[in-house]
Amino acid sequence: MINWNELKGLHVISKLEEVIHKWFGVEVFYADNHFKIRSSHTDKDYNFKNLFFETQMSLPHGYDFVTADVERFSDELSQSGEVVMIFDSYFPGVKMMGTKIEIEGEYHGTVFAFPFLKSTFTEAEEKDLVTALVEHGASPEAAQECVNETRRLFPREIEYLKELVELVAGEISTFHHEISKREERIHMLNSELGEKFRYHNMIGKSKQMQRIYSLLERISTSESSVLIQGENGTGKELVAKAVHFASPRKDSQFLAVNCSAFNENLLDSELFGHVKGSFTGAHKEKSGLFELANGGTLFLDEIGDTSLSMQVKLLRVLQEGTYLPVGADSPRRTDVRIIAATNKDLKTMMAKGEFREDLYYRINVLNVNLPPLRDRKEDIPVLMEHFLKKKCDESGMPMKSYSKKCMEKMLDYPWPGNVRQLENEVERLVVLAGDDKSITPDNLSPQILDHGAAPVESTRGVNTSGKLKDALMELEIIMIREGLKRCNFNKSKLAKELGMSRASLIMKVDKYGLDKRAKAGNE
Repeated sequence: MINWNELKGLHVISKLEEVIHKWFGVEVFYADNHFKIRSSHTDKDYNFKNLFFETQMSLPHGYDFVTADVERFSDELSQSGEVVMIFDSYFPGVKMMGTKIEIEGEYHGTVFAFPFLKSTFTEAEEKDLVTALVEHGASPEAAQECVNETRRLFPREIEYLKELVELVAGEISTFHHEISKREERIHMLNSELGEKFRYHNMIGKSKQMQRIYSLLERISTSESSVLIQGENGTGKELVAKAVHFASPRKDSQFLAVNCSAFNENLLDSELFGHVKGSFTGAHKEKSGLFELANGGTLFLDEIGDTSLSMQVKLLRVLQEGTYLPVGADSPRRTDVRIIAATNKDLKTMMAKGEFREDLYYRINVLNVNLPPLRDRKEDIPVLMEHFLKKKCDESGMPMKSYSKKCMEKMLDYPWPGNVRQLENEVERLVVLAGDDKSITPDNLSPQILDHGAAPVESTRGVNTSGKLKDALMELEIIMIREGLKRCNFNKSKLAKELGMSRASLIMKVDKYGLDKRAKAGNE
């Protein structure tokens, strides 16, 4: 079933409704497959845009006339092979247009455009209409005014209106289809969240992650150094732990150090230790991580932030298995497997002389590249559910669930902070949801809530003083340009949203030069 309340938040539909009213004077409203009106037009405080519609709804039996029309027209349309039909409403000469909302060939409701008159509407018909309104309770003045303001549409205008009303129905169908697909995918992923999509503490079912799991299986039994590359928050330390705990060294120490958290002198002492009296404050000997991790694994996170002199010392450990504590006279031996990680481009740093080439090739015997979360979006639902269960269990709360809108927002967000940011966001949602069982988008962080929510341009940017064809072209440009931004320039995804083929969309993008325009707008 369609969630009609969620349709009110879709800016594409709101924009189409606005354009349709500006050009044709009609209002767009909806009925479900049981012929019940599902838009706000039946609310007492609804602010009508069309005077005739407002006048009719204010009559003693005006609501009954509209609902009778809706039921009769919906029934006729649902049984018809026609896509769009024009009907005679209760009042003489007043027309209503309707088009079916179909999802996978099944009728789910109707989009209506109401009211309008044909351009052939005569003065005699106008008198009859005014008389009918007065007979049903309108004042003569109000009846005449609302009839005067009702648009007379020429055949070409009616054809344009048909296209736009059909586009509204297409947007609703696309939205419902995408939400249904996401729910089915999430349900499937939830049921398969076991070992199939896990490797130690890493979670993901995407092809990228499956390849990484396979790679880790092969390299874990090796003694070679490993270099893990990826953006912040992608889980580099989880990979390092997975390699260690699947290796022959799993019963020995796994120690980690963030090389960017120390200045050079402190990092020297942290890694290699120092002897008593080696510097001011060294009141006793201290063992470094290379000594403490002997026989195990040492994870050097952010190795790209180390100085050139520190890189020389690390190279010595890798080549010779020896190191020199601060203030010591003789080297000490260690048997440590090195796993290094960085979010920097070490090759670029080598070209600039900022990272030693010999060290690079020593640590990069085995390489693991972690993709950012935005490039493996099929893993987001699995991670969302995993973190939700984890946070609910930790806080002693009953298991919660995500609302459709919240799920949609989180799936559409690019997650620049990757998995770490996603976990923090889920924790925030669990805390702010309190005793509520459903997690709504109200508590999402502002940057996630606002992402892609509001169009950059409103339809006020459309030139309403020229020809209708030109205005429709302007609207087409705006919708495609904003859609490209919203979909991160994924033309296949946008083509589905707009209900057109990918080839047609590419032709329009090229025709209007929108790739360049949209990207320039983002920069």
